[in-house]
Amino acid sequence: MALTQIVKEGHQGLARVVCLFGGAIWGLYWIPLRELDAAGILGVWATGAFHLLPLALLIPVVLCRRQYWRDGGLPLQATGAAMGLAILLYSTAFLYTDVVRALLLFYLNPIWGALLARFWLKEEITLDRMIGIAFGLTGMVILLKIDHGIPWPRGAGDWLALGSGLAWAVSATLTRRYPKLRTVDIVGGWFFWAAIFTVIAGSLFTEPATLPALGAFADVLIWLAPLSLLIVLPTYLGITWGLPQLNPGTSGLLFMTELSVGALSAALLTNEVFGIRETLGILFISFAALAEVLLPRFRRR
Repeated sequence: MALTQIVKEGHQGLARVVCLFGGAIWGLYWIPLRELDAAGILGVWATGAFHLLPLALLIPVVLCRRQYWRDGGLPLQATGAAMGLAILLYSTAFLYTDVVRALLLFYLNPIWGALLARFWLKEEITLDRMIGIAFGLTGMVILLKIDHGIPWPRGAGDWLALGSGLAWAVSATLTRRYPKLRTVDIVGGWFFWAAIFTVIAGSLFTEPATLPALGAFADVLIWLAPLSLLIVLPTYLGITWGLPQLNPGTSGLLFMTELSVGALSAALLTNEVFGIRETLGILFISFAALAEVLLPRFRRR
């Protein structure tokens, strides 16, 4: 099958692979966010800076496709808004809680996604998906140290991470509900609404003194520009192309590769602990991400 035909008509196998690798790339997302924070671009403004250049690049595309934006109507804007809210909450959570806690609380989203798909889209929760969710929850329980008490969200960062998972599950369900929405239009809406929510949150919830100076942006532009345009934008496009082809619960499980990459990178680059508990948790979570890909193949043998 030609590449153009795959992009146009979709391919479930490739969609799974894209979401799997997209999650792995997102597992490193916290690193540039903390670098921006250290450079003086604080809180939600770090999220805004991360999405500014791709948005600027997409504005001419959106203007050329304004008829598609009008035709997309409320479903397109709702999908973009849910994605924009999810990425804002998720990005900001890394600045106010441990990397692993933010990742784990976000990745309750396969449960929300499976439930939304069941009750809104009337899609069955398959045995493979239930096995994947069970392994994912087991891994999270291990990493969150359930033997030390119930791991309720403890602070603002934890609640932001939990809210971002809910918003992402809604956005994944919307892409599944409205599969005719074009990938480039959804991504344009994603960046647009992320910018809108950043300005609103920055205006309402941060002190004027935290508004970044232009010099701070200039200092980080040398690495932020290639990162945003060559990695962030293509990753968002790939994820948005793959999401409508997959059940929201399935895509949430595939994205769990982010947990493994995020936990490992945090252990290597920060003072966060990485031992037997963390290794076991990551193994369970990694199998959760692969369950819906591997289990059907084992049964066919």
